Amino acid sequence: MPNAYSRAAKAHDNTDGIRLQKLLAQAGFGSRRKCEEIILDGRVEVDGELVTELGTRVDPKKQQVRVDGSRVRINPNHVTLALNKPRKVLSTMDDPKGRYTLRDIVGDKYERIFHMGRLDYDSEGLILMTNDGELSQHVMHPKYEVAKTYIATLEGKIGGNVCRRLVSQGVQLDDGWIKLDHCAILDSNRDTTLVKVVLHSGKNRVVRRIFGAVGFPVKRLVRTQIGPIKLGDLKPGSYRVLSQTEVRSLSKEVGL
Repeated sequence: MPNAYSRAAKAHDNTDGIRLQKLLAQAGFGSRRKCEEIILDGRVEVDGELVTELGTRVDPKKQQVRVDGSRVRINPNHVTLALNKPRKVLSTMDDPKGRYTLRDIVGDKYERIFHMGRLDYDSEGLILMTNDGELSQHVMHPKYEVAKTYIATLEGKIGGNVCRRLVSQGVQLDDGWIKLDHCAILDSNRDTTLVKVVLHSGKNRVVRRIFGAVGFPVKRLVRTQIGPIKLGDLKPGSYRVLSQTEVRSLSKEVGL
């Protein structure tokens, strides 16, 4: 069994470090007392070594901390945002034609921040932004495609058979076959249908192309969730900083 006062725990005498229980609390694992219990229960590793010493200090920029095998990622310089993109806003930081972009919403408050994925010009809803390069790479990598939830308003009245077919069989687009993970009719009338869809694909305009291919063009499209992060009641054109608990859940979703 690893020595509790291992090489990882030698940072206990490093007054420049941060106490392990404080680090865990900042990362969203609960109160300071709860985090002390997590350490004493032998659930925490620092640089691959079990640590049960409550006085242990660590440097989150140089040392790797894991709880129950999952990495704790906290850097005071990193920030991750949830932004509600309105229609007619480009999913980019700059536009040579002078059109409204994400930078016009977030400004220059956060250094080197960038969007993780896009929404087309006429679509609305959740976009995640960060200056954490490692998190951004994982969120956008095809290997870690996270589930995305959309509310779509379609032209025409569709039946449940259409949803079932898109989930079970899918549809062929010009770049291959694709299926929905979930499709549910929320409301409908003679002219329009409101559906909730979930899929993992990050292909360009994929929801619009799927429903267009089966004869029901999308009139309005709102992305409401990416992985564990929800749009909630965030107003169009506004953003919020994700909590450490949310960042941790997103990081776990993409293998960090």
